[in-house]
Amino acid sequence: MSGMKKITVLASLLAASALVPAGISLAQNAPPPDHPAVTVKGQTYTPRSILARNMGTPEDQTTQFPPHKVIGNIYYVGTKTLSSYLITTPQGNILINSTYERNVPVIQKSVADLGFRFSDIKILLGTHAHGDHQEGDAAVKQATNAQVQVMEEDVPALRDIKPGGKEHPIDKVIKDGEKVTLGGVTLTAHLTAGHTRGCTTWTMPVQDGGRTFNVVFACSLRSPGTISPAVQAEFTRTFPRFRALPCDVPLGDHPAQYNMIAKHARLASGGPNPFIDPVNCLVEADVQEAMYKATLAEQAAAK
Repeated sequence: MSGMKKITVLASLLAASALVPAGISLAQNAPPPDHPAVTVKGQTYTPRSILARNMGTPEDQTTQFPPHKVIGNIYYVGTKTLSSYLITTPQGNILINSTYERNVPVIQKSVADLGFRFSDIKILLGTHAHGDHQEGDAAVKQATNAQVQVMEEDVPALRDIKPGGKEHPIDKVIKDGEKVTLGGVTLTAHLTAGHTRGCTTWTMPVQDGGRTFNVVFACSLRSPGTISPAVQAEFTRTFPRFRALPCDVPLGDHPAQYNMIAKHARLASGGPNPFIDPVNCLVEADVQEAMYKATLAEQAAAK
């Protein structure tokens, strides 16, 4: 990231945080301190650089990224920095992550640009109860009457997300390990708590080119700036669990988590699908676990 880009992104984060009411956070905290620093595969990260990488500028968060096929029946329909995925089936479609309410028309346009109907969305899922991922649930529900299914542990936080005073729709509460099936497609919900209490990583097999691939829609593994004993217990369980998931196609709730922009640019070459990337399935987990451990060590040293 260039120096000017860093300044622009940081200024955007600081300006946005000044406008956020108490109790509401920016993905989902005010700009974090710029320490500790960790280096993974030659790249150095700080809490602030990770947040800036994930969120980009306000314009990045709302600007349509070219909708595209990821693999099989999975399509990207999100913005430059906030992921949304359409999974198509013969009996209707599934949407993962509505993002901000203001982005729902952007997602709707992306769905239409791919030749699908927004009204065919039958199930709405999410990765975690933060506004940048699930604030738009009510608007999607209103437009499609999709069934909104959420992880049990995130229900209280989701009920607090009320854009314009709208009640957050919850049609079905699911538990860790539960499966969601539609039109021959089955997704499995994995509780990977820590970033939120109900942070949900979704997995599914997909057929493409006569082969079966394991797709992982990862929930954020980013730890808070201050790690409580409860959050520590969650991450102690989450990191090994996440690492054990079969993975050929790593995806995430922010495109930067799986290097989407660079991979998308390679699609035009007509070569192998760049989203099939098993060797990099755990890079984001490596980054976040290193930051988590460094933050714990910094907390311990400050006592």
